[in-house]
Amino acid sequence: MFKFLRRRAADDAAEPVDVQADAAARAEVFWQKWDALLPEIASALGDSEPQRVENLVADMVVGVHPNLTFAIEHGEKATYALVVSGQADPELRPYTDAWIAAAPQPDTLWEYHDSVPPVPDPTEVTVNLRGGKYPLADVRLAAQVDEAEGLVDVAVYHPGFADLEEKARRALTFLPLDATLGERLAADRLGRVETAVQEPAGSIGLLEFRDIVRELDRTATAESSGGDGA
Repeated sequence: MFKFLRRRAADDAAEPVDVQADAAARAEVFWQKWDALLPEIASALGDSEPQRVENLVADMVVGVHPNLTFAIEHGEKATYALVVSGQADPELRPYTDAWIAAAPQPDTLWEYHDSVPPVPDPTEVTVNLRGGKYPLADVRLAAQVDEAEGLVDVAVYHPGFADLEEKARRALTFLPLDATLGERLAADRLGRVETAVQEPAGSIGLLEFRDIVRELDRTATAESSGGDGA
């Protein structure tokens, strides 16, 4: 699998007055360029030479917003996936929202994501870290739901923590959460995240944890959109 990410520094710090209109206009330009460049992109990827178009796509993403990142990966349902991410920065969300709203319908070749999507089954993933292999199927979690705040506090345990120094242990704490929930849901619904040195009592696995967070998100979203109705 090939993957590339690129972040460019902003050249102009000026903030547009009408962010929504600016974001929509920039997204429209991106997709016009994407449509014109798609045969060249497909050819480069078909030849396993993504570097031939990396700078071209990077420049197009910069045109949406200079602080966005992007990746071209294997898709979940399509052959390829284009992911454009604001890395959970709320100031960038209008731009990723406009970008995905203007995106073409996915087909067998391409699908599009406005944030890093979750892994279909994180328990099948093994993380390589500091020369060791850490199956995410071994992750156990304790989750505490705060329905009033719409957040889930979580303590993460992996038996491999004992072999890792603090920085790597923290990485192995957050990687399973990102893989399980995806960037957008993790940013919206996770509260405190702690590293557990011992397996918590009554712990659950990643898939059960995902169900809990998704259900909370559905409830919280419905309540926020439903107003004060009884």
